[in-house]
Amino acid sequence: MTRSTFHIERMDCATEERMIRAALEGMDGVDGLEFNLIARTLTVQHASGMAPRIAGAIGRLGMEAVEQRPRSPEEVVIPMAQPSFWRSRATVLTSIALLAALVAEILSWTPLGEEWIGVRLLAVVAIVAGGYQSAAKAWQSVRTLSLNIHFLMVLAVLGAVALGQWTEAGMVIALFAVAELVEWQSLNRARRAVRSLMEVAPGIATVMRGGRAVVVNVETIRCGEIVRIKPGERLPVDGVVQSGMSEVNQAAITGESMPSVKGPGDEVFAGSINGSGTLDFEVTHTAADSTINRIAELVEQATVNRGRTERFVDRFARYYTPAVFVMALLVALLPPLFFGGGWEAWAYRGLVLLVIGCPCALVISTPVTVVSGLANAARRGILVKGGEFLERGHALRAIAFDKTGTLTEGRPRVTDLRVFDGMEEGALLHLAAAVEARSEHPIAGAIVAEHELRHADEGEIAVESFEALVGRGARGTVNGQPIYVGNHRLAHDLGVCSDRVEEHLFSLERDGKTTVVVMNDHAVLGVIGIADAVRASSAEAIAELRGVGVHTAILTGDNGVTARAIARELAIEDIYADLLPQGKIEALAELQTRHGAPVGMVGEGVNDVPALARASVGFVMGAAGVDVALETADVALMDDDLRKIPEFIRLSHRTLRVLKQNIAIALALKLIFFVLAVAGAATLWMAVFADMGASLIVVANGLRLLRGGMPQGRKPSAADHLAGMAGVEAANATGA
Repeated sequence: MTRSTFHIERMDCATEERMIRAALEGMDGVDGLEFNLIARTLTVQHASGMAPRIAGAIGRLGMEAVEQRPRSPEEVVIPMAQPSFWRSRATVLTSIALLAALVAEILSWTPLGEEWIGVRLLAVVAIVAGGYQSAAKAWQSVRTLSLNIHFLMVLAVLGAVALGQWTEAGMVIALFAVAELVEWQSLNRARRAVRSLMEVAPGIATVMRGGRAVVVNVETIRCGEIVRIKPGERLPVDGVVQSGMSEVNQAAITGESMPSVKGPGDEVFAGSINGSGTLDFEVTHTAADSTINRIAELVEQATVNRGRTERFVDRFARYYTPAVFVMALLVALLPPLFFGGGWEAWAYRGLVLLVIGCPCALVISTPVTVVSGLANAARRGILVKGGEFLERGHALRAIAFDKTGTLTEGRPRVTDLRVFDGMEEGALLHLAAAVEARSEHPIAGAIVAEHELRHADEGEIAVESFEALVGRGARGTVNGQPIYVGNHRLAHDLGVCSDRVEEHLFSLERDGKTTVVVMNDHAVLGVIGIADAVRASSAEAIAELRGVGVHTAILTGDNGVTARAIARELAIEDIYADLLPQGKIEALAELQTRHGAPVGMVGEGVNDVPALARASVGFVMGAAGVDVALETADVALMDDDLRKIPEFIRLSHRTLRVLKQNIAIALALKLIFFVLAVAGAATLWMAVFADMGASLIVVANGLRLLRGGMPQGRKPSAADHLAGMAGVEAANATGA
């Protein structure tokens, strides 16, 4: 099978998406469809050689599909589509013609003369100018048996014309054209907001090449090159500082209000603003793969991960539209046929039902609400990868935390060295650092750092046959002797643990320290005690979670005594210690069974990835987390503040509450006007106003989620520019 991505210029809402689905899902060789309305793209899993047929099928629906070739890292994102020239002009022409028709009709009611033929001519101009695109889409909906709003509108307009209601027919099509233009502009502004985030990073940069500074295009910068950033400049790519010292404002990535001091060894991000010093840093990610670019892509893709409510509304609308058509037909036919009603009067009522029955407000209520919730989350420094996960948050009843780097700062340091049988402290540290130098675990980093501090001039010990022992430690051959560096479990597995060793381990673990055992095949050589400070936000986050009814647990590969010490300090209820990655998955399953509800997982390391994938909602520490954890998790905390988790849960509750309100408002207004239409108390133009009014009400209600959310003292970031503009400018476009 082949994956092809198409850019579709006039795919603006769920209506076009359903039309394309209906045309492609039954096509032989098409195996899967993924829509992204923000990017106007469709990714199709299909048999080889079918791309031209797929593009042709979409073209027959009145939309142009252009296949995108895979981008290389040097290529920038696809340019924004230009605004449709005829869409806005046609709407203006429709409005002018309708206004003229209304004036002409008013004049025809005065003693100036009989009904003026110009009324009909002007109404025809309004209908044709505003309705030709809807007519094409209505015809395609009939062909694909996917009756949609365009079909209902066109049918209502034709019926009004047949009944001689020319100006009402023009009114219907004009109001509908205005509503479509507003929707199109709102979506396009959201696209511009996504693009604006990608443009936070500069287009050129100074790179050290051949011993001199060269100004180059950022797309040509390769990993490993040295970039020089002068005071006040924005960083073009991600990297690690090699020389220099400066304060860097990285609010665009983490939302931190205060600049961070960066020096050799510190990580820096594209889009950050350098302070007063000059920095030379080594590139770790190219421009296309930078953190800021990945954030933009993740937010853009968030529209693909629809929540349960949004999927339900889409399914409901799929059956709702045909049901409305059948109901309107019955209203128009049954009273005249069986109860002596007038054909014209009941046909008119049926047309009113068609317009009232348009599912606009219902369909638009969920995406606007979800996008607003995602925008609010981004303002708080919480990157949610889709409405699906935002909705799940309200149902969480338990959250499990990894310990090292999550509840703690992840910057442990060596506090104790206990040696046995004549082993010297320096020699013990030397052996442990030799093996741990190849590990990326924070505890290994602490041992290596301590060795460098004490024995910087001794050089590196050659290590052979290095092997990572997942969940237990590591093994290496040093000077022909196998050396093991690991946890308490590894000592038992090797059969070298003794009462004396247990005593030392217990005394260190009782104080909340992590223990590392250094041993060979025959005996324990020594024990290293390591302490890691608890994050300042951890205790407050746990207390807030308890306040919103969420149970907490620790899932760690560390020993039970250390885990219990951390749990006591933070008042965490459950402790699962000495866990391998598979054990964390089993612990999550146990928590879910016990609470009978979804369970979340918070982590940052490679060993947390399986549990993050298994959890109902996986949270990753965005700044501290490794790339694979960032990709696997559903929610990223960009400033590593655990208090963002209870904020996310409260926001999830608010979002779900607004979703329910919007669905209730949309359906209640439809029901009220259904009754008025059947009673003969509603007209076509009233029906259109009711439909537009319901849409505006639910949009305004959904946009309420944008209010607040900016932590006190934090300045707006580029993430706000992305997320906030998507909702706020939509409000400006709709007038909400």
